[in-house]
Amino acid sequence: MKAPYLVCYDIAEPNRLARVYRFMKGRGIHLQYSVFYCSMTWTQLVKLKEDLKALINEREDDVRIYPLPSDGKVTVLGCGDRVPEGVTIFIE
Repeated sequence: MKAPYLVCYDIAEPNRLARVYRFMKGRGIHLQYSVFYCSMTWTQLVKLKEDLKALINEREDDVRIYPLPSDGKVTVLGCGDRVPEGVTIFIE
């Protein structure tokens, strides 16, 4: 069963940043500069972590993967005018 995750990263070196961006582009929906929305099984999540670990420098880079509520609702405030396909927006 797939679950939603937010993958965020801060990569110190431009070439590594480009590699991580290209890698993530094939695995999730690009929401903001270094933020991707991904829907993955547990096996896919484990593989994603392994692959990202191989791409980054663990002493200089920061990658965080946050699980999201499974109801698929996302709150957007400010100028978030892009709504990725498959994401439901809940406006308060």
